[in-house]
Amino acid sequence: MEFARSALRNFHQKHERVKHTVHTAWRYPLPPWGRFVMGCIYFSIPVVGGYAVMQWAISKSWESIGERGEKLRLKSVEGRGDVATLEDGTDRKIGAGGFGMGVHLAQSSAEDQERNRQMLERFFKKERRRRKKMVDEGKEGSSGDMT
Repeated sequence: MEFARSALRNFHQKHERVKHTVHTAWRYPLPPWGRFVMGCIYFSIPVVGGYAVMQWAISKSWESIGERGEKLRLKSVEGRGDVATLEDGTDRKIGAGGFGMGVHLAQSSAEDQERNRQMLERFFKKERRRRKKMVDEGKEGSSGDMT
């Protein structure tokens, strides 16, 4: 135990020395445009990193359940709202009410889910029509005679 403590203390001291050197001896004052460029770089690193992580997570999701859920064993939602069905067939309340009161989960009935599914299908249908119309208009405009 004492070895771990001394190793952590030694690491902390060396880390503090490196930080001090970087922030004092290697410091170079930047002009305003340099500060702007560095701000853009510091801003873009987590954005690009987050995008890469999200793309990785999407690909893993598609591997496990398919792009549209075609690999799922059950296509419907198991357990709705704050009740989950366990493997032995019993229902168990989840979410708020436990130690520390937990989180209140959103609840929706089967009718709500069906209505939401229908509205989403209508939206996608309208969106497909709109995009098809835009593509068709683009083709007509580009194939016209220029006299």
